[in-house]
Amino acid sequence: MTRGILAGLLLAVTGSVWAQANPAGLWRTIDDESGKEKSLVRIVESGGVYTAKVEKITDPAKAAEVCEKCSDERKGQPIVGMTILRGVKQDADDKGLWDGGDILDPKNGKVYKVRLKPIDDGKKLEVRGYIGAPLFGRTQTWIRVE
Repeated sequence: MTRGILAGLLLAVTGSVWAQANPAGLWRTIDDESGKEKSLVRIVESGGVYTAKVEKITDPAKAAEVCEKCSDERKGQPIVGMTILRGVKQDADDKGLWDGGDILDPKNGKVYKVRLKPIDDGKKLEVRGYIGAPLFGRTQTWIRVE
């Protein structure tokens, strides 16, 4: 019985560490200005590189919107299904951070450098978009759905 309890605790701790150490999953995005839910975004990993697509826009009136202000190949494309996070990798020096890629804000069409940091045992994700250095940007906190 003691072995079963120890095994269960080990699995719980390992699961917690894994959740904290990995930004992959489905996230509820929260507007940092209004505090309201905006969308569902799925982050996936392939070969150590993380990307994310918008799966759903919460406001039904905005569900069919396209990225009019985008200046790259995403211009005029539907936001639902759009890749908004590209080229992110785990930081070599700080294993609790993922960076090196970019994130698109479909609202204004701008592309920013990005840094991801799982917090609260992986239940939340700090997403910092910035220009130049992380000091010059803004952070949204996304909430894990799955």
